[in-house]
Amino acid sequence: MTPAARIQTAIELLDAIAAAARDQGPAADTILARGFASRRYAGSKDRRAIRELVYDAIRLCGERPESGRAAMLALAQVRPDLCNAFDGSSYGPATIDPAEPVASAGIAPDWLAAQLTASGIDAAEQAALLARAPLDVRANRLKARREALAARFPDAEPLAFAPDALRFPPDTRIEDTVEFQTGQIEVQDAGSQLVSEAAGVEPGATVIDLCAGAGGKTLALGAAMANNGLLLACDIDRARLSRLPARADRAGLSCASPMLLDPGREAEQLDAFVGRADVVVIDAPCSGTGTWRRNPEARWRLTPTRLERLAATQRHLLAVGARLVRPGGTLLYVVCSLLDAEGADQIDAFLREHGGWAAVDPALPVGEARGQGVRLTPGAHSTDGFFVAKMQAP
Repeated sequence: MTPAARIQTAIELLDAIAAAARDQGPAADTILARGFASRRYAGSKDRRAIRELVYDAIRLCGERPESGRAAMLALAQVRPDLCNAFDGSSYGPATIDPAEPVASAGIAPDWLAAQLTASGIDAAEQAALLARAPLDVRANRLKARREALAARFPDAEPLAFAPDALRFPPDTRIEDTVEFQTGQIEVQDAGSQLVSEAAGVEPGATVIDLCAGAGGKTLALGAAMANNGLLLACDIDRARLSRLPARADRAGLSCASPMLLDPGREAEQLDAFVGRADVVVIDAPCSGTGTWRRNPEARWRLTPTRLERLAATQRHLLAVGARLVRPGGTLLYVVCSLLDAEGADQIDAFLREHGGWAAVDPALPVGEARGQGVRLTPGAHSTDGFFVAKMQAP
């Protein structure tokens, strides 16, 4: 493909990504995969170049752009070498009209950037949210030890602050390795590994992962339990939860039991577990502001109304989870968000409304206190952004 054809393809994919962000459609990675599948003439170098153009434009534009062309023109303003490709050729973009709209550069929509600032995320930390993320994996203790894995992967860096973490360069094709295919390693950000460790689960425990999703933290919790105990993996998303059995089988995890819940009926369906769990983990649905390094278009999806709905869901899940914890047991609340509305403020409200509960130190090796929890950020701690709070039942 010519440089002009690559830019035109990037523009078309950006159009689809912006529309999906507006309508809560598929993620950018999904749209790119579908787009390349329908453009089989694009070779591997073409796909790599187009992907880089698309994500560079997404990271540059704080507001959702009016069009893919407006986003690419914004990128051309900071990369003048791209301007020559707007040549009007058969497979390239039309020549540039000085009067046509150009998307604005920025970290995030203005209202959202203000929320981050009010939550103590300064300009440098906000910029770090859009840096390119490394690839972190977790050594699965049920099958391997990090030291042995590190000897097999000379490009991997064992992280001092996360006992099972290995960090690879961003483009590593880890899914092609025998170690991944046999369940010795799982892809999991180092911050996610740390907050899973904060649960403090032990062999023989009864643990409920209330928002298990596809099971990333479930697998980490089960490994910490050494496959001994009851690990209930719950979620309302059938498609995501259906991925857990195959992942658990690959990882050698046998103590996890998936449980599909109906939205709004979670408390009723979990009635048999009231007051029985040693640990309840709530990895709550959230804005994902801490994961923009991996999903930069997510900031185009968020609105004040959607943020309010997420906060209401988080409050509901905290109330459901609290009923399940045995006396003296642990409730671990986690969001991959840096907004106080989803983190520190939620825990302050929970503790006001639930007498006798107490916040305890999650004892993370890195992180900064935020309210009655701890926050991890890409800029300060080289992880995805997380807020975690650990609370003990009366």
